Amino acid sequence: MEHILALDQGTTSSRALVFDRRGSVVAVAQQEFTQHFPQAGWVEHDAGEIWRSQLAVAREALARAGLGASQLRALAITNQRETTLLWDRHTGEPVAPAIVWQDRRTATACDALRRRGLAARIQRKTGLVLDAYFSATKLQWLLDHVPGARVRAEAGALAFGTVDSWLLFKLTGGRVHATDASNAARTLLFNIHTLQWDEELLRLFNIPAAVLPQVRPSCGVFGETEPGLLGAAVPVAGIAGDQQAATFGQACFTPGMAKNTYGTGCFMLMNTGNTAVTSRHQLLGTVAWVGPGRGLDPRQACYALEGSVFMAGATVQWLRDGLQMIRSAAEVETLAASVPDTQDVYLVPAFAGLGAPDWDGHARGTLVGMTRGTTRAHIARAALEAIALQTADVFHAMGQDAGVPLRELRVDGGASRNDLLMQLQADVLGVPVVRPRVTETTALGAAYLAGLATGLWSGADELTAQWQVARCFEPRLAAAARRAKLARWREAVQRARGWARD
Repeated sequence: MEHILALDQGTTSSRALVFDRRGSVVAVAQQEFTQHFPQAGWVEHDAGEIWRSQLAVAREALARAGLGASQLRALAITNQRETTLLWDRHTGEPVAPAIVWQDRRTATACDALRRRGLAARIQRKTGLVLDAYFSATKLQWLLDHVPGARVRAEAGALAFGTVDSWLLFKLTGGRVHATDASNAARTLLFNIHTLQWDEELLRLFNIPAAVLPQVRPSCGVFGETEPGLLGAAVPVAGIAGDQQAATFGQACFTPGMAKNTYGTGCFMLMNTGNTAVTSRHQLLGTVAWVGPGRGLDPRQACYALEGSVFMAGATVQWLRDGLQMIRSAAEVETLAASVPDTQDVYLVPAFAGLGAPDWDGHARGTLVGMTRGTTRAHIARAALEAIALQTADVFHAMGQDAGVPLRELRVDGGASRNDLLMQLQADVLGVPVVRPRVTETTALGAAYLAGLATGLWSGADELTAQWQVARCFEPRLAAAARRAKLARWREAVQRARGWARD
């Protein structure tokens, strides 16, 4: 019993991975599921399809690993965060489609709360900015728009949860309605300082307490799976939201350690230890994980600062699909490396506005500094630099917020395999950028939490020793040149800000 099955339920696909005691991937299975866009700005998922696809890949991964469920030490869950589900406690059937984290239907509700001057108070309690991104206004919308939902919820007949709670409920045959602190912290209803659902916030968003899941430590046994699902009962012993799980999988256990995941966008999290930092630069303060113990003890909590970049890999996709400069995303590295620099060309990929630390929804994509000598190679290199420079903005804001020096940046995600991008990243950060051998860090982090809870691993020291470097990119740019580069980038950003009139 030295294997962990990790369920990695993402925004566009359900995945399952089997890890061995060394933290190596033994088997992987993946299945995409349907994205629903019923109206402009609305994004929905079929909760039943999420469950069916996740169960199918769990069975497939076990079959590929040649393992039976009885040979597993534990099962772990990591998930897309903030997506909001509501279901009948007795039948286990959803009462409406899941409202996805990307959904913007409740933006006006957030605007109304902001006009009442409540944003700062909400941030002090939750660490979050007041935005439709999070779960509270999504749940409020469901309770107000699904016929009879509010009355049934107040009577205790309905259950709310993020995707982890939904999977846990289904895996345990409806016996367990719970979540972990890292997911609860993304709802706008959870006080990250007391680690409790907050009564004032529940009143503010008009949410009945009866609908909420129990909040538990991220590392601990939540329950056992129904034996008929996988062939034997398996302890569900680790749960964390995807970006927090990736931070754990990167062994960022010491305050000041940070990881960045390069996907469609970028998500950077920095460990701030037992201190929940309130950002002065519009970053998010969040629970990273809560260690094992009896109940939710804030002394067992690890906190993080989080910053997001909206356009990372999506910038390269734009070069491919929008400008048709490249035929595949993989070509961008070769094309960008064919020139030594951008010749002072800067791309600000604010196609959906700017995220942290600027948070300018009226910014728009801007390409500046072009001459007759500018080629597609210069633009490709500027695109890679833009990913690195946006990340540098978040990185430096984190350091200022936390008052903790950032010694290195650990990286994962698809674009982290681009060597040129990683070198550019090290150059503009001025610290080493470290790529691990195992890049499936999200699922690995959840597996580590489950393995710690069930005794497969002894503690953080053993996991730290297991983490291995594939390549370290050292900064090559002189300090003066780096400062000049960052200053020039900020000039370009200012030209992109406030462009849209809507």
